[in-house]
Amino acid sequence: MEFKSVNKLFERSFKENWNRPALSNYQGVTLCYKDVAKRIKHLHITFELCGLKKGDKVALCSRNQANWGVCFLAAMTYGAVPVPILHEFKAGNIHYLVNHCEAKVLFVDDVIWEGLSEAEMPCLHVVVQMNTLKYLYSKADFLSEIRDNLPSMFGRMYPDGFTKDDVSYPEDKPDELALINYTSGTSGFSKGVMLTYRALYANIYFAGTYAEPQMTCESEVVSMLPTAHMYGMMFEFLFEMTIGAHVHFLTRVPSPKIILNAFSEIHPDIIIAVPLIIEKVYKSKLKPLIDRNKTYMKIPILDYIIQNKFRNGLIEAFGGRFEEIILGGAAFNPEVEKFLHKIHFPFTVGYGMTECAPLITYAKWYKAKLGSCGKPITGCEIRIDSPDPQTVPGEIQVRGDNVFIGYYKNEEATAEAFTEDGWFKTGDMGVIDSDGYLFLRGRSKCMILGPSGQNIYPEELEAVINNFSYVVDSLVIEDDGGLTALIYPDYHQAELDGIQGEQLTARIEGYLPEINAEVPNYAKIRKIELMPEDFERTPKRSIKRYLYQRK
Repeated sequence: MEFKSVNKLFERSFKENWNRPALSNYQGVTLCYKDVAKRIKHLHITFELCGLKKGDKVALCSRNQANWGVCFLAAMTYGAVPVPILHEFKAGNIHYLVNHCEAKVLFVDDVIWEGLSEAEMPCLHVVVQMNTLKYLYSKADFLSEIRDNLPSMFGRMYPDGFTKDDVSYPEDKPDELALINYTSGTSGFSKGVMLTYRALYANIYFAGTYAEPQMTCESEVVSMLPTAHMYGMMFEFLFEMTIGAHVHFLTRVPSPKIILNAFSEIHPDIIIAVPLIIEKVYKSKLKPLIDRNKTYMKIPILDYIIQNKFRNGLIEAFGGRFEEIILGGAAFNPEVEKFLHKIHFPFTVGYGMTECAPLITYAKWYKAKLGSCGKPITGCEIRIDSPDPQTVPGEIQVRGDNVFIGYYKNEEATAEAFTEDGWFKTGDMGVIDSDGYLFLRGRSKCMILGPSGQNIYPEELEAVINNFSYVVDSLVIEDDGGLTALIYPDYHQAELDGIQGEQLTARIEGYLPEINAEVPNYAKIRKIELMPEDFERTPKRSIKRYLYQRK
């Protein structure tokens, strides 16, 4: 794989797709590539006049929207280092992250800005409202004057209009810092992952060559994952911008209803999602039909007809035009995965981490193995820290072009993240088969030691629990020498079915014998506790496990 400048990929794409749609707010404004390029140039001028230098940090904190893409690309193509921050973080966290990365500029939603204070972020020179690009705060009066005079200045610079020939971005180097992405993770506090242009290009190259080669400048994509997280940023935005595709941002919190409506209107060519989305569709729409047709599905020919009907209905629900659905970011429910595999639904499960920008393994849906998350991507190697990697789970370790260079201003965490011979320690456990396919077994930090020294992976127990009615999600924890299952019930559906209060509690606690019948003797659940509200989650929608651990 020969490295190519990522910023030059953007430059070429803008020129080749000048009049094509680039970024849209779902059911709102659409910016063509020429509009994006023009807004980027406006921002480049202000960056320069405000004294922003190559390598300075530019923070972005807002919901998904077209201008988020504009501001991110403006920072990167200027030579600054964009720092995406999840807009759902609390004000104190945002203050801390802006200060930690020493950002000079902050692009932010006005709603988020209401809870922030410039006094708490002394490094900032200017704060810009994301959707209007107007200044919300500037450290000096001359900075506001620059913004006010920008339209006339731009007109003087380009009296005949800004054209594709005026687009020119600096050529980045492979080992140059491209961005810092903060991740809270499920087992600790936020760390700033430093990703190089080499790591970004490794993912872009793999997406265009192997994962999504059918994607073109005419492709449509729905962006529903947080753009502040590498999974959504890379495969619902960055890659698409290099090929001239059209990205539709879901600007509100995407409920399953909004997502399915968007799919039916936009008919995306590829779908990038977390398992939770497809699991909800399966549980609410398919499982009741499957349960009603169990008898008929045992009859050979009728079984094929019913399965085909399920498959076609599901494909239509997701827009009907996609080549495959790529799932990642969290564990996939085995029951759902097995069913979708059985009906030949075009989905695949990948594996990645922020530290790998993010992809580590992947396989096309028709090459994927049940229960696996694929094989290493181009330029990436994995190994299992185990005496027998094919049968005994061990930590998954990675090295390659996609791997980050360390945590920003955290040498101790960086040193802990790598082995002595330079492999990145993922903290995930897995095995790898003779064909090179990776099978995840859980997180090493989540592993619970059984009564006789057995390794208990709570994710495997949770997959069993989550199959029961009225269970939205669960978390198995070690509790005074035993195992407790924390369960967040589907209160809304239970109420619709006339089940409330103590009746719902009794119903779910009554699952305990059935759950324990499906798990090993050393991993029996001792008790069930109901959660009054949903678990706190990371950007990937994984549960923040460390918040619920007991001593």
